[in-house]
Amino acid sequence: MAGVAVLGAGAWGTALACVLSSRLEVALWARDRGKAELLARGRRNELYLPGVEIPQAVSVTADLPAALDGARLALVATPVAGMRELLKRLGAQRPFIWLFKGFEEGSGLLPHQIVEDVLGGEARCGALSGPSFAAEVARGLPCALTLASRDAAFARDSAALLHGGRMRVYYSADLVGVEIGGAVKNVMAIAAGIADGLGLGLNARAALITRGLAEIARLGAAFGGSPETFFGLAGAGDLILTATGELSRNRRVGLELARGRKLDEILAGLGHVAEGVRSAREVARIAAARGVEMPVTDAVNAVLEGRLAPAKAAEMLLSRDPKKER
Repeated sequence: MAGVAVLGAGAWGTALACVLSSRLEVALWARDRGKAELLARGRRNELYLPGVEIPQAVSVTADLPAALDGARLALVATPVAGMRELLKRLGAQRPFIWLFKGFEEGSGLLPHQIVEDVLGGEARCGALSGPSFAAEVARGLPCALTLASRDAAFARDSAALLHGGRMRVYYSADLVGVEIGGAVKNVMAIAAGIADGLGLGLNARAALITRGLAEIARLGAAFGGSPETFFGLAGAGDLILTATGELSRNRRVGLELARGRKLDEILAGLGHVAEGVRSAREVARIAAARGVEMPVTDAVNAVLEGRLAPAKAAEMLLSRDPKKER
């Protein structure tokens, strides 16, 4: 069997390790040695993926070289903030895929730009994205994902390696489009959560998701992304799931903000990273710099920064002048 190293033992990394282990040799790397020993011994990741048993076929380790030994492909499942450090250890020679979504806080770089900054243009790499809650994937429920790389042959071959069972993997050469879809949908999910928390109704939620998709497509086009990508799994599919699903962390942030809770308090109780909180400021800044109109993003960012109350943000969006839909 081919070998895969999953680097990062959060919810998504653990879920993929569980699913892939039925047909691939899988090593799951946890940065913390104590955590790795706990997972290896108890075969549970109760903090990030409660109730799911890690198959004995998954080798759990805190030794990165050991995890990578014999692996045909590395799957980087850290948050965006942890990517640089791991890339330096990974190097440009090993093919890898990243599973996280978002812009780097401070620099505003997309993941592929971070790779270029750290490793140059030599690495064979790409992104795996699409509508996928870790808890459902770990239970073996069906899902469909998109694997994108600028190297079309690498995207095709990597998708073929990961595709199987109840996990369908498509491939694409539109890396930047897939990255934009994955990053911005988290911001829109916060907006949808705010609307639901305010009790604005299903009509408002549908309108918000639709206009949110228009914002994603506009920003994506400014980066050179393909329109087809934004209406596919990594665009509309991921947005619909994250904006409506009860397992969505970003939607939950919006719900709690609408109920009057403070952002720090919400994040402390979440237990997981909500990438939309980190990405909102960068998305708004990048959109402004490129002259892309993104009113929903601006409203979410204003709420997160405490400049607008959730109800005022909703009122601001509703009071915008009528215009041609685009």
